[in-house]
Amino acid sequence: MKISVIIPTFNRAHTLPRALDSVFAQSRPADEVLIIDDGSEDETRELVERDYPQCRYFHQENSGVSRARNLGIHEARGDWIALLDSDDAWLPDKLQRQQQALTDHPGNRLCHTEEIWIRNGSRVNAMHKHRKSGGHIFRACLPLCVISPSSVLLHRALLEEIGSFDETLPACEDYDLWLRICAREPVLFINEPLIVKHGGHADQLSHKHWGMDRFRVQALEKLIATNTLHETDLSAAIHMLLEKAGILAQGAEKRGKVQRADHYRRLQHRYRSMLPIRSC
Repeated sequence: MKISVIIPTFNRAHTLPRALDSVFAQSRPADEVLIIDDGSEDETRELVERDYPQCRYFHQENSGVSRARNLGIHEARGDWIALLDSDDAWLPDKLQRQQQALTDHPGNRLCHTEEIWIRNGSRVNAMHKHRKSGGHIFRACLPLCVISPSSVLLHRALLEEIGSFDETLPACEDYDLWLRICAREPVLFINEPLIVKHGGHADQLSHKHWGMDRFRVQALEKLIATNTLHETDLSAAIHMLLEKAGILAQGAEKRGKVQRADHYRRLQHRYRSMLPIRSC
């Protein structure tokens, strides 16, 4: 097993050392570490060149986290890809525990873990809706993202088969990818916190974009259009799209956004007609 760690970053020279130090403190060392700088205007390049010369550094014009991750995947030499956001950190045994779990459960191609949440410097408990699990978790993935990118170790063949991150999505690109994967196969889950997620800062995508369900609806539309879902999963996906479209339409109506509301009402009408008869 050769593991390539991919860290996308944008103007986070202040948090990147924490992420990198956690990688280099692993009991099972990574085989390579790739930093994909998404057009940073701070001291990211100088930091890496000065303090982390063992990393492979790539710079791209600011194009978003999906393109940054995809560049890293393209350039990676390993057969296994580990993702880490530049504001998160790993606990020391993260890669070792995942490698052992994948060895003990051959055939799995994606492994994720439990996590610790830190928000504005204080530890917080994750809500029930964020509960992690393993196995065939497609339906659990429908409401929102329940796999943290920073916890994932996956085989690159999986990405070659289903495609990488969707660069057209400004946010919820991880939700989109996990849906596509979990619609096809089970995932392995380690019920032990092995990553620390740091939230609450202003540059998170959830703060940058309003109405994140807009992008989840796009992801659901894409998946439904592939015509690859089994009937029960198709029904569940359509029901989730109808629910999210209804919430978006209602919100738009309250704000006087007539065209936006009409768009989501039309979506509801279209997809309601696609439900299998037994699900109506």
